[in-house]
Amino acid sequence: MMDTLWPSTPRDVNAGPPATDLSAMRDDGDMFGAEAVRGPAGSGRRHDHAAFDPAALADAKVGRTVSVCIPARDEAGTIGPIVSTVVTGLTAAGGGVPLVDEVVVVDDGSTDGTAEVAAAAGARVVQAGTPSGGKGQAMRVALEAAAGDLVAFIDGDVTNFGPHFVTGLLGPLLTDDGVALVKGFYRRPLHGDPGGGGRVTELMARPVIDLLFPTLAVVEQPLAGETAAPRWVFEKCPLADGYAVEIALLIDVAARFGVESIAQVDLGVRVHRNRPLDQLRPQATEILAAAL
Repeated sequence: MMDTLWPSTPRDVNAGPPATDLSAMRDDGDMFGAEAVRGPAGSGRRHDHAAFDPAALADAKVGRTVSVCIPARDEAGTIGPIVSTVVTGLTAAGGGVPLVDEVVVVDDGSTDGTAEVAAAAGARVVQAGTPSGGKGQAMRVALEAAAGDLVAFIDGDVTNFGPHFVTGLLGPLLTDDGVALVKGFYRRPLHGDPGGGGRVTELMARPVIDLLFPTLAVVEQPLAGETAAPRWVFEKCPLADGYAVEIALLIDVAARFGVESIAQVDLGVRVHRNRPLDQLRPQATEILAAAL
């Protein structure tokens, strides 16, 4: 791994027994490395978002607090409805179910008024330390600013966003103490093809995983921006820079806690802005660099 992209020490994700009880790991400062991560070829923790009722999840918090964080750059057209949906539907302050305690938007050098739109919708807006510094850097700023015991990250460019994006991510964390990380997965339409999205995933992330980290091959969306974990897991697995952040986090969690500690949730269909092909090369390069 390149230290500039992934601050944590490389570990072998394909060796060692799976971790099933995370309670002993929370306060243990030791690395769990190769001896703790041999597992079957994939996690059996798969769910549908509809399995999680917001009110029941709020009851399951039992004193824990929840932060929803959204790194955003020039997302003025979509950030308002996303924040408003979470605030009005899932926070007590907004008149909804008392599941989410705060919504934090990190404005990563936007020039289109993203920060103002997000604040007007009810988010607490934090400016990225280095504008346009990258997604991983913005996520680190969000984690530092957020106060929640559980932290869910969602993307700010989704045009068909619903509260199930949040309840789906939080469900496994609030109902299963063996879960260290939750990844969303979904169908992504592209130019009329209902499953045509995810080009970087199919052309870069999946081949890298198949060759180097085969026990993670069952993860449907390794680059999904919809991800959640207890704060202490994020603190043990430092967030990488740029677009490498998602795959680096996935590999690190599997290496430390076992593949079986990763839960996946079907979020249905996700519609967002699709970038031109020539803008995807930097993402692919960062992902490859993080894995090598």
